[in-house]
Amino acid sequence: MTEALKNHTFASLRIGDEASLTRTVGVNDISMVAALSGDVSPSSLEPVFAGASRGHSAAHGSWTAAMVAAVLGTRLPGPGTIQLEQSFRFLVPAMPGDTVIATVRVTEKHDADRVVRLEAFCTNQREERVLEGSATVIAPETDMTLPAVPAPQAVLLPASRYTPFIDEARSLPPIRAAIVHPCSRAAILGAIEVRDEGLLEPLLIGPEARIRAAAAEAGVSLDGMDIESTEHSHAAAARAVELAASRRVEVLVKGSLHSDELLGAVVARDSGLRTARRISHAYVMDVPAYGKPVIVTDAAINIAPTLDHKRDIAQNAIDLMHLLGVDQPRLAVLAAAETVNAAMPATLDAAALTVMAARGQITGGLVDGPLAFDNAISPEAAQTKGITSAVAGQADILLVPDLEAGNMLAKQLIYFAGATAAGLVLGARVPIVLTSRADPLSARIASAALAKLIVTRNAAQGVRT
Repeated sequence: MTEALKNHTFASLRIGDEASLTRTVGVNDISMVAALSGDVSPSSLEPVFAGASRGHSAAHGSWTAAMVAAVLGTRLPGPGTIQLEQSFRFLVPAMPGDTVIATVRVTEKHDADRVVRLEAFCTNQREERVLEGSATVIAPETDMTLPAVPAPQAVLLPASRYTPFIDEARSLPPIRAAIVHPCSRAAILGAIEVRDEGLLEPLLIGPEARIRAAAAEAGVSLDGMDIESTEHSHAAAARAVELAASRRVEVLVKGSLHSDELLGAVVARDSGLRTARRISHAYVMDVPAYGKPVIVTDAAINIAPTLDHKRDIAQNAIDLMHLLGVDQPRLAVLAAAETVNAAMPATLDAAALTVMAARGQITGGLVDGPLAFDNAISPEAAQTKGITSAVAGQADILLVPDLEAGNMLAKQLIYFAGATAAGLVLGARVPIVLTSRADPLSARIASAALAKLIVTRNAAQGVRT
């Protein structure tokens, strides 16, 4: 609340007095009600059951009923009110992005016990009635004014959204992975972790003496792990690419060499791993405050991508989302504004990509842009700006203007919003795991699990990654 709360005593109330509150339904509101109440029924959480033609989940009926209770407790009669009874009919689902207005109106007063009966109803921005019914309360006897109180900020912290992917990957037979130049304590431990999790069968490629020295420093045994010795990091990258091209390994995992050394070997003209696509990096992010996993791309490889590069970056991310079970992912092309501005090249690229998707040059997903970050992920922000879009407010993929923007966005989500980021390189014939010494174990495990699922699901579809 941004204003003082002043009540209406029983004596001051008149038949016909009314008050309202307005609120926009957020995606996280639905998850929050489900978490608090235990109501995880498909009627609220699954669009197909909710009859949601716009592809959204519907808000629980208790969400709109709670809005009525909020009007009674804070507006009319206000502080000091004792609520006795509510009776409602739910008429139209409230969807994420809908603006709901809850109204109460005095219809009866009973002097003997200060009981007041009120008509109650909620409408959406299309003036459809979402809820209607009545409420009975005991109105306050004395005047009361309370200072403004900020609404509490609640953040739903779900179980890791990686869990289903990791569990599925663990249930599948391990696949062969080249750990390229694992000559540091962190790289060796990473290889041990993915082996012990039953995700990958590591082949260590690099100078054998340095690999064993790193294992000794980490205090781990390399018994049972294969080592292919090379002279240096460049040779390790070249050998790993050779093995991947001949299908003797199915995943590449960056060890302690520089990313450009490994990726340079991958994109070399005669590598055997190049495809018609440009390679790009995708952070598959678990952001606790967002209602679903989201991909940020490209934050690690393409410094200043052209329009054609962005087309490939978009298609790589959409294809990854398909493999993760999202049939029609929503891709938001980000810029600093949601309108096209000739002085802002990112908005021109975004508009062009939107048209390219409409003309079939990007397939398998919904693409819209330019969208500012808030409009891409917040139904409330999109609603406030009057943006009508199948993507705005519920993006699955955030395509950034350039590497600097993507890198800053991803790291802000990690360090400010508590996100976990699994990182993969896409667009080559094998998935490539790029790990960092700063990555937590959960991110390293998730990255390996996603790489394994890409390989196994593509194999099941008869597609060579």
